[in-house]
Amino acid sequence: MIEKSLKSLKALIPLVVSALVLSGCNAALMDPSGPVGKEQKSLILSSFWIMQIVVIPVIIMTVVFAWRYRRNNRKATYSPNWAHSNKIEAVVWAVPAVIILFLGIITWQTSHSLDPHKPIGEEGEAMEIQAISLDWKWMFIYPEQGIATINELYFPVDRPVYFNVTSETVMNAFFIPRLGSQIYAMAGMDNDLYLEADQQGVYTGKSAHYSGKGFSQMSFETHVTDQQEFENWVNRVRQADRQLTYTGSYQDVAKPSVNDPVEYFHPVESGLYERVITSFQSGHGQPENGQQPTGAEAAE
Repeated sequence: MIEKSLKSLKALIPLVVSALVLSGCNAALMDPSGPVGKEQKSLILSSFWIMQIVVIPVIIMTVVFAWRYRRNNRKATYSPNWAHSNKIEAVVWAVPAVIILFLGIITWQTSHSLDPHKPIGEEGEAMEIQAISLDWKWMFIYPEQGIATINELYFPVDRPVYFNVTSETVMNAFFIPRLGSQIYAMAGMDNDLYLEADQQGVYTGKSAHYSGKGFSQMSFETHVTDQQEFENWVNRVRQADRQLTYTGSYQDVAKPSVNDPVEYFHPVESGLYERVITSFQSGHGQPENGQQPTGAEAAE
């Protein structure tokens, strides 16, 4: 009796450990704070429940059949020569086919409605922010405000944001889970993404693509505030009085480092973002400063 109890306890240990580990996780995708994230959540839930039309009956039938046709049940009909049923064939083929059809329609519709390049709101309403992936940190340039930051992002609530995204090093991915889509950042290329937040708060942004030893610490805080607080923050950044130029401070910031603190820059060289992109186009993928991207080397 004691041995059976110990075996039962041993079987529960993995479940308890898993529960403790998973308690530290959060389902950011299922707690969206913007129109894009909410539509993605709706897509996930719709697809999930449609698939349950097959999954739930299969689970129920597995349990029922195992119980009904157990060895000691003499009431169950034993038909060893049974081989075919038109009704069963019709159900097992038709139902999944209809489900796949519905999922295909939903996927087609949302692939267009959730296009990351599709503008949100009216023309000219979105605020532009330029994001550059570095080893292992994020730089954000606000061309309208003439400021730049490291690992800190601010923008007003209920206002669309137009992100231009590129990389100074290996390929990366820009992702704010509670706001919506991720987008790849690639050297020598300009990618873009529209997002919007409809709730004030602080949201975690991260790298969603492995890029070397500092990948897991490559995160930033996204502050969504009212317009007045955003303007106050812009004024604080402008007081930094640390100029950001491509041949100067940018080269220092671009050096590989991990767990970088928040940094502010003002003024910012006009066209710096574009210069980062074109630097990789001037020599068939080689940056004009002659340095190789380091993320891939660190990943080896």
